[in-house]
Amino acid sequence: MTTQKLTMSLEDYLESVYMLILDKRPARVRDIAAELGVTTPSVVNALTVLKERALVTQEPYGSVELTDSGLALAREILSRHKMLTSFLQFIGDSEEDAETDACKMEHILSAATLANIASFLKKNKIHVNVEHLFHPKKNS
Repeated sequence: MTTQKLTMSLEDYLESVYMLILDKRPARVRDIAAELGVTTPSVVNALTVLKERALVTQEPYGSVELTDSGLALAREILSRHKMLTSFLQFIGDSEEDAETDACKMEHILSAATLANIASFLKKNKIHVNVEHLFHPKKNS
């Protein structure tokens, strides 16, 4: 969807911001740190890069907001995560293991492999709950 390649870590930060927003919670630095189990300086450093790439905005000491391109990329990342979680559970992983492994896999699988997994899930009528990813309510 986008040509901006992010590191696995930056993708995790972007995904965390999006998940907080979907949960109707402000995406503050301390909340992102708590979600990811990292320090607040780590979050500040990551947000600096995401701001430079025009994926997020933030008023001083305010909550983090996704730009349109940041929202599109965050949707893509979370969609991959949900799809992989569903696939791993289908093949027998526990919910916890599927979550953990999907978080790692979502960053490294090729687009072709992801497309094959999506095709497999569709062919086997395995529903992946991603509807909210494409029509989230914007905080305005």
